Amino acid sequence: MTNKRRIMKATKGSSRRMRGFTLIELMVSVLVAAILVGIAVPTYTAQTRKSRRTEAKTALLDMASREERYNSTNSTYSSTAADLGYGAFPATVGSGYYTVIALACTTTPCTTDAGKGQYFMLKAVPVANKGQDLDTVCATFTLDNTGTQGVTGTGTNCWN
Repeated sequence: MTNKRRIMKATKGSSRRMRGFTLIELMVSVLVAAILVGIAVPTYTAQTRKSRRTEAKTALLDMASREERYNSTNSTYSSTAADLGYGAFPATVGSGYYTVIALACTTTPCTTDAGKGQYFMLKAVPVANKGQDLDTVCATFTLDNTGTQGVTGTGTNCWN
C-alpha cells in the first residue's frame, strides 16, 4: 500500500466521528459565553457611569470659577444663569447626563435661593431616564463657596 492510500484509509474511518459539535459541546460554549457577558456588562456599565461623573464634576468646578469671577466684580454671588454665562438653569452639561444649578444665598448652608448673596451652592443632578439616575454610588454632586465637595449616594471617594 502506498502512503497515499494509508492516509486516505486512516482519515476515512475517523471522518465519521467528526461531523459537527455535540450538544454538550455547544451547551458548554453557550455557558462560557453567558458567564463572560454576565461579567462584562456590569463592568462596562459601571465604567461608563464613572466617566459620566467626570462631566458633572468638571461642570461644577467651571461654574464655581464663574461664581468667583462674578463675585470679584460685583462683591456678591449670583444664581442667575445669564450672570454665569449659561442660558437658563437647570443647565444640561456635557453629554446631557447631568443638569447643574446654582443657588446664591445670604445664610450658609444654602438651602433656599435668594438670587444673590454672600454664599453659593452648586448642584449637579443626574437626568432621569438616561441611565445615570440609576447610579447609587455617586448620585448628586454639590460644591459650595468654601470648596466643600459633597455627594449623595453610597460612595465615599466620588470626587477623586
